[in-house]
Amino acid sequence: MSKHTDTLYADQHAWRQLQPYLPERLRLTDRTAPTEEFWPYRGHRVHLDRYANPDAPAKIVLHHGVGTNGRQMSLIVGAPLAQRGFETVALDNLGYGLTQVAPGTVPSYDDWVDLVVDFLAYEQSRDDRPIVLYGLSAGGMLTYHVAAKAPKGTLRGIVGMTFLDQRDQKVRDDTSHDKFISRVGAPVMHAFAATPAAKMRFPMTVASKMSALVNDRGALKVMTADRTSGGNWVPIKFLDSYLNYRPAVEPADFDACPILLTQPAEDRWSPLELSQPVLSRITKVPVTTVMLTNAGHYPIEEPGLQQMQDAIADFVTANTQSL
Repeated sequence: MSKHTDTLYADQHAWRQLQPYLPERLRLTDRTAPTEEFWPYRGHRVHLDRYANPDAPAKIVLHHGVGTNGRQMSLIVGAPLAQRGFETVALDNLGYGLTQVAPGTVPSYDDWVDLVVDFLAYEQSRDDRPIVLYGLSAGGMLTYHVAAKAPKGTLRGIVGMTFLDQRDQKVRDDTSHDKFISRVGAPVMHAFAATPAAKMRFPMTVASKMSALVNDRGALKVMTADRTSGGNWVPIKFLDSYLNYRPAVEPADFDACPILLTQPAEDRWSPLELSQPVLSRITKVPVTTVMLTNAGHYPIEEPGLQQMQDAIADFVTANTQSL
């Protein structure tokens, strides 16, 4: 790895500025921070936060949403679950975090799904330990899209902070910045996505209800000022493909693996009712919901954080033990 050209979280201030808003037990030091790696993929350099543990019985792969990044996943999920004996790895998908996108490429949401499917295959090529995929916010539905597309047996389970099907108009209305964006902006973007304008960038703070990303105003200011997470601008091509993505398998036919929803009880962006159009149709695998007391969309509050970490650890253990 050519460290002189790679930007690392070790040198970034944004996640350090977020730490005071977390419970003290979750604050990382230079000694307890994850190891940073880059995975070469189709000309991109995908940033990974990894807590390697060759003796761990299972791996948990962590995915951010459209207002977060991999380091923010390491803070609330990766580090505490690594302390419990799991191997965890948080990735920055194309256009987010510290991942370097190949010059001249304009990533779509479809590329996000393909990247995670291929990353899971890469992890399986390294060893045969079982893998569970976790996703926060938009990353929750991404875990579903990946599980639906990956070869059967790739995942032992998926965990989502929410499962949002953006093809549903109510979901789109409630998670967009406002109804003008969802009813007028989205169709306009769809038209632009087929033109050279597809590469134009749009601020996520205008596209989505980013004001509800985290319930603490100070933390929100930190996250929305961070161009690698809540303050990101994404191509119109990405937004359009995200809003209109069709899964390889619809929920009524999904049978890839068990599902856990860890739903923040004080989520002002995507409350429980917005996940129901997806989860209510899944009947071929177990679906479990755990409510996180006092927690917001990006949860920084107790006891919700502890409840989330306990629920994920129990879910992974139950679904990865040797048959």
